[in-house]
Amino acid sequence: MRAPHLYDTLRRFCLGAFAVFTRDLEDGAEFPFAFEEHGSYGRPTLYEYRPLVRGFVEARAERLFVRVDVQDAVADLLREPAARIFAHAHEGEVRDERRAVYRSVLVPLLVRTAEGCGGFDWDDTAYARAYEELEGSLYGEGHSYGAVAPLVGLSVGTQIELGDGIRVRVAATGELAAMWPEAAGLLPRDFGREPDRICVLELERSLGSGTAEAPDAPGELADAVTAIRLATSAPVAAGPVIFERLDWRPYGIRPVLPIAATAPPGEPTRLDPFRASVAADLRVRLADADADARLGDALDRWELALFQSEPFRGEQLRHALEAALGEGDGAWAAAMRGAALLGATPQERAGLAEKLREPTCELLRRLLVAVLLHGDRLALVRDLDEALLGTTSAVASLQKRAS
Repeated sequence: MRAPHLYDTLRRFCLGAFAVFTRDLEDGAEFPFAFEEHGSYGRPTLYEYRPLVRGFVEARAERLFVRVDVQDAVADLLREPAARIFAHAHEGEVRDERRAVYRSVLVPLLVRTAEGCGGFDWDDTAYARAYEELEGSLYGEGHSYGAVAPLVGLSVGTQIELGDGIRVRVAATGELAAMWPEAAGLLPRDFGREPDRICVLELERSLGSGTAEAPDAPGELADAVTAIRLATSAPVAAGPVIFERLDWRPYGIRPVLPIAATAPPGEPTRLDPFRASVAADLRVRLADADADARLGDALDRWELALFQSEPFRGEQLRHALEAALGEGDGAWAAAMRGAALLGATPQERAGLAEKLREPTCELLRRLLVAVLLHGDRLALVRDLDEALLGTTSAVASLQKRAS
């Protein structure tokens, strides 16, 4: 045992909560049960009544928060450096460390103990097992972090890896409700019932011991949504919320960034392995936009234009084109450079130059994908200018990249 004082404080908390719940039951509160059937071939079918402890406890958890034994347990946990990451759990828009520790550590401990007891008849052995699991999480070599957001607007045939622990996969039946009972009211309409509404966008990450902050899941998953939109032109959206877990315990619920949570118009599509590989590459390269203000502006304007109508859409797209390839030389220069980038023949480049005077979302999507995959926007602009001037090496370089 690493922290005997914590063992005693948390034990008093659990005993106090058990006493409160026992009085509730004596006063007529109903303890829900699940009726489960266990059958196997050639053997009699067995039936089991299983107490639904989690829902009973979580429905009354807020009422316990003001108790002295709860506050003592929270105070002891906050003095533990290993509990810092739990203190940074996300409870609404305003961070409340005391309530975050209560929700992410104490309530799961109470649920685990009650499940081990099969209700609220105290068993020290069940508490000891639950506390041992908690100590393993607090003082182990690290933490296992996960974040899941519902994904709409596309389907997949198999799990798609986007790199850095981010993936798209089909949601398992009931996986969100099993850990977050409130999930049913936070899912997109018809989620789980339509082919383009059965996937989740997931982030999994191993965190080192002593880590105080969880990953920036809203930012990382929003970049993944942008990368998928660029690679597929699909009306993809995630959220509206992200369900976070730490060491396979509920950690928090956070909103998805608005632009990633809103579905643009369009027809759902299938994310195949080829376009998935492009999306994975684009997701990494979107980090370049953090150091390139013009590229970041072009991406933001293109994504905003997906949700707008004319004349605002056209204005956004023209500004996006100029931000991506204008470099202070105006819209005409940006259009000529864009035509040189996307066109393989003189005839194609002439047609593209005309179209880029009033670019569409699809045309600008193709251009931004090409800019991102190049990797160095300023060097690309120089190469495009040389190609337009007829420099042989620049033309060969651009044709090689296009192929």
